[in-house]
Amino acid sequence: MKSNHKVAALIASALLFSWHANAIELKLGHVLPTSHNWNIAASGFADDVQKQTDGRVSIKLFPNGQLGNEKNLVEGLQIGSLQAGIIGCGSLQPIDAKFGIVELPYSWPNRQAAYAAYDGELGNKLETLAEKYRLKILSWWENGYRHVTNNRAPIAGPDDLAGLKIRVTPDKMRLDSFTALGASPAPLAFGELYSALQQRVFDAQENPLSIIDSSSLFEVQKYLSLTGHVWAPACLVMSESSWKRISPQDQATLQALADKWRDEQRRMTRQDDKDLIGKLQEKGMQINEVDPKPFAARVQSVWQTYQQVFGPELIDEVKRYSAQ
Repeated sequence: MKSNHKVAALIASALLFSWHANAIELKLGHVLPTSHNWNIAASGFADDVQKQTDGRVSIKLFPNGQLGNEKNLVEGLQIGSLQAGIIGCGSLQPIDAKFGIVELPYSWPNRQAAYAAYDGELGNKLETLAEKYRLKILSWWENGYRHVTNNRAPIAGPDDLAGLKIRVTPDKMRLDSFTALGASPAPLAFGELYSALQQRVFDAQENPLSIIDSSSLFEVQKYLSLTGHVWAPACLVMSESSWKRISPQDQATLQALADKWRDEQRRMTRQDDKDLIGKLQEKGMQINEVDPKPFAARVQSVWQTYQQVFGPELIDEVKRYSAQ
């Protein structure tokens, strides 16, 4: 019996030595510019990880789509060729349609309700779902409220979207939402968006204010209408295989730092939304507010269609938190 205990202790010691002796470098990719708050927060996260693990874990950032579009990043995370990423969570829909719950239009009347949901039971359920696909979601960051920009005219109500050629993210939920609103949506990878707007392939696009600014979309779009049609999270995610290579001690450190930088990234997004209205006006955009109720009424058919896809378990969580 004592011999067995000694063997177990030796194995544990060997594992501990292996974890500490072999420094781990994680490649972290995302599609946004270095000036965006995703990258600023990711840089802070990487610095803290390096310091607090005494160099046992380091993170190298690859912003601006250097490692491909979000579809490429998700595929790399699943097979383990990419160790970490910041992903707009709607990009997880191709691996499981239930991730489309994050894109339900007009779900969140305020950020606080969304934060509570994703840091609570809704987030827990989606994290468990991600594990089925070899993904470890560390924390839920913010992609923010999305708004419509275009070159035709201000959008005051849903009828103003009629026939508008609008670029949307490559996911079915977004396509169905803008079809219900009367627009003519089509998907396009984010890296191709600026040139497509410049060449008038599209009249319009929809993104959070921080992306409209950091990607200089104000140079190729005149009107910004504050539709706020979706509040969506981003996720700081790792490949399961890379997560398992890290010692339990350092896993705990990474998790604590992921939560810290989640809160900081959200703070930056809130501040951006306060500051950017004036800045984008100064850069030449004409900005108008809209009444969300007519838009929300038009997309009720989308809610009804997708209830069967998401199931009552996820839909009920959205309804419960949004009512708080």
